[in-house]
Amino acid sequence: MAEKEMRAVYCDALKRLAAENKDIVIVEADLMKASGTMPFKAAYPERAIDVGVAEANMVGIAAGLSLSGKIPFAATFGCFASRRTFDQFFLSANYARLNVKLTGTDPGISAAFNGGTHMPFEDMGMMRLIPHLVILEPSDPVSLEKLLEQNAAYYGCSYMRLHRKAVSPLYKPEEKFSLGKSKVLRDGTDITITALGAIMVSEALKAAKLLEEQGISAAVIDVLTVKPLDRDLILSYAVKTGKIITAENHQINGGLGGAVAELLSRERPTPMAMIGVNDEFGEVGTQEWLQERFKLTAAEIVKQALALSNK
Repeated sequence: MAEKEMRAVYCDALKRLAAENKDIVIVEADLMKASGTMPFKAAYPERAIDVGVAEANMVGIAAGLSLSGKIPFAATFGCFASRRTFDQFFLSANYARLNVKLTGTDPGISAAFNGGTHMPFEDMGMMRLIPHLVILEPSDPVSLEKLLEQNAAYYGCSYMRLHRKAVSPLYKPEEKFSLGKSKVLRDGTDITITALGAIMVSEALKAAKLLEEQGISAAVIDVLTVKPLDRDLILSYAVKTGKIITAENHQINGGLGGAVAELLSRERPTPMAMIGVNDEFGEVGTQEWLQERFKLTAAEIVKQALALSNK
């Protein structure tokens, strides 16, 4: 199936949902072109608010809209959605038990030429500290559209990491999704690769094929929702395969690796390895170069899998 630009899918899904629900609005911080939401503004100009370069104010306005009964989807680059808005999002939206849907675009290395200042490797770690917050990262156009539907119907705050670029579909259009539930993309018996986001789910699938050539049967789980984590599925595969790898476009500290390690250490101690950024800042470069630079590759997953398997 053809690739689709994720930001276009984001906008199209919000337009469709807005046609069905008059309470859905968008709030942006001077980045509608970057977020891909200009068509939403054209369709619903009275429901598209641009606050300018004022991200904390964007969240405050979104909180006010939620108080008035609206369902605000607020979006900006992930570095700003996390670092700049954290206090307002924590207090005005989450502590107040409101219904603000915050989207951070260009997570991790997908920020590419915007460089280290705009490359959020820590956003998920910050957001995981907020009580009751739902944190999700769709991996393809289908999961994005379906999880947006779930997110709009769910009352409560959420943080979504949105890969903006074109991505090939992993799922069929009829696939069903639920917040807090992961998907097994490939079954296996020897090791489990839990992956998050468009970049790393793709790399995990490549790694599983390479491992198969070496006689290792690798399961691949598309995590989709980091909080709440799909506890039962991950624990069942820890029992089934006895080894777990996490793969994420984020710092391993505080992200998916941290979340899975916390779960396993409490409930099912399991040998594991973490693929992700290891206590470093971002850099400028192409996405392909950055993947190699930070070892966010199928080759690195294979290397860690072989080490866990003593091969």
